[in-house]
Amino acid sequence: AAGIRGASDFDEAAYVVDEVRTLKADGVRLSDMAVLYRSNAQSRVLEHALFTAGMPYRVYGGLRFFERQEIKHALAYLRLVANQEDDGALLRIINFPTRGIGNRSLEQLQGMAREAGMSLWASACANTLSGRAAASIAAFVQMIEAMRSATAGLPLPEVIAHVIEHSGLKAHYRNEKEGADRLENLDELVNAAAVYVDERATQLPAEGAPPEEMDELTAFLAHAALEAGEHQAEAGADALQLMTVHSAKGLEFHAVFITGLEEGLFPHENSMTEAEGVEEERRLMYVALTRARRRLYLLLAQSRMLHGQTRYNVPSRFFRELPEALLSRVNHVRQSQAPAYAQQRQPAYGAMRAAHAAAAPALQSRDSPWRIGQAVVHAKFGAGVIVGSEGGGADARVQVNFRNSGPKWLMLEYAKLTAA
Repeated sequence: AAGIRGASDFDEAAYVVDEVRTLKADGVRLSDMAVLYRSNAQSRVLEHALFTAGMPYRVYGGLRFFERQEIKHALAYLRLVANQEDDGALLRIINFPTRGIGNRSLEQLQGMAREAGMSLWASACANTLSGRAAASIAAFVQMIEAMRSATAGLPLPEVIAHVIEHSGLKAHYRNEKEGADRLENLDELVNAAAVYVDERATQLPAEGAPPEEMDELTAFLAHAALEAGEHQAEAGADALQLMTVHSAKGLEFHAVFITGLEEGLFPHENSMTEAEGVEEERRLMYVALTRARRRLYLLLAQSRMLHGQTRYNVPSRFFRELPEALLSRVNHVRQSQAPAYAQQRQPAYGAMRAAHAAAAPALQSRDSPWRIGQAVVHAKFGAGVIVGSEGGGADARVQVNFRNSGPKWLMLEYAKLTAA
């Protein structure tokens, strides 16, 4: 097996693209190669790299990033914020999350719009309905107008984070039994916006890219539509397989790339709070390792954008548990070819400021005694190093990579950390 350590998730994806090209040139079919990841949200960076390279791929047992329900809902809100004449966007989200606006009320709105020759938005603003539906439509219009006002002049990632939060999407998925993956994907949409801003500023426009005079939000939405629609691998076509480790059970491939082998990602951070959680993750790792017939690549990144912020990672315990004799190690650093976000991404997007109350990440306050990279001691977990932070004030949290128990998120207010 080859163990590859890159500088960032961008670097990790670039290595996959390069190595897949090499294997294809050696006669290996794309469909006999698979890229595995622990979390669905990881696919976005990989998909972007494959899209840019013009390489056909298929997400096995799932949807491409921009085809996922929660991403389509978020983009519909953003489309309506950018352009109130977008009837399709309005129809998708006027009653999602549920607001008590039923099909009959929507039919009445559409009828009014047709008769008056106006958009659904104009019809909603006129709002001649009565009862609960009228109040709900008025509240919806007010919410969209408030979003437009609050996000005017904000950087694109902050616009998207604000809309996701204030649309009710995050609250909706927090209350869903299986909502954790959807929340991670929404965070990844914010990351995608940060990447897009940097690429737009530092690279020449790609063929088919939106014109430069287009405002940033509209341009990003056009880019998302382009990336969602291009390079779709048709059924039966030779295409690289992307999938979660769970989806890979029972399948085998000539070459397998296992990505994101970092503490907190694989094993997943949620598993560390459960009695048998890490053991279940270890069984998943065994599943991943045994999918490869001939070639196995184990990849990790020193830094990765997760949950809206850059995190600096340590190798997964699973990587460290493998016999050294079976591994060949490669450092694959292409920083000079990476877009600006991969070289100097800032951790500020982890705690986006809301419309009326700016909350900086926990360690950015001048009054905070803590800094990224600082050695600390915790009464229960022992010695560790601060590797991440999010939130502010009473909600401030830090991620500490402990020497004996790996990375953990702690509330600063209660953790009672001391400097080492």
